[in-house]
Amino acid sequence: MSGQIEAGTVIPSRTIHVDRATLVRYAGASGDFNTIHWDEQFARSVGLPDVIAHGMWTMGAAIQPVVDWLGDAGRVTAYSVRFSAPVPVPHDGGADIEVGAAVTSVDGDTASIDITATCDGRKVLARARATVRLAPSQIA
Repeated sequence: MSGQIEAGTVIPSRTIHVDRATLVRYAGASGDFNTIHWDEQFARSVGLPDVIAHGMWTMGAAIQPVVDWLGDAGRVTAYSVRFSAPVPVPHDGGADIEVGAAVTSVDGDTASIDITATCDGRKVLARARATVRLAPSQIA
C-alpha cells in the first residue's frame, strides 16, 4: 500500500482457487465436517449442484486481498458479508473465486471497503464490507 488512500481507491483483484483438497484441509482446521462439503451424492440430494465450499472459507478467502494490501491483518477492524450463492467445487479442476475490492469512504484513519466475490460469473457474497485502520502514511 503506497500513497494516500481516498474513496475510489481500487485494491488489486485476485483469483482464488479452491479444490477438494482445500475443503478437506479447511474441514480439519475448522471442525466443519458437514456432508455438503465432501459428499457429492449427498450435496446433490439436497438440491446443491455439487459439493460446495464452506461459507466461512469463502468469507476468509475474500478478505485476503484486503489483508495483503494492508500488509497487516490486525488493521481489519470489522468485516461482514451476506452469503448470496454457494461456491460449487467440482471434483475435476475445482473452482475459481474472483475477488475485487475498493475503498468507499475514508474518515480519519479509518476506511470502509466494499468487496466483490464471484464464481462462474455469479455473485457469491453480497454486502461484503470491511472497515480498516490505515497506516499514518496513507491518511490524506
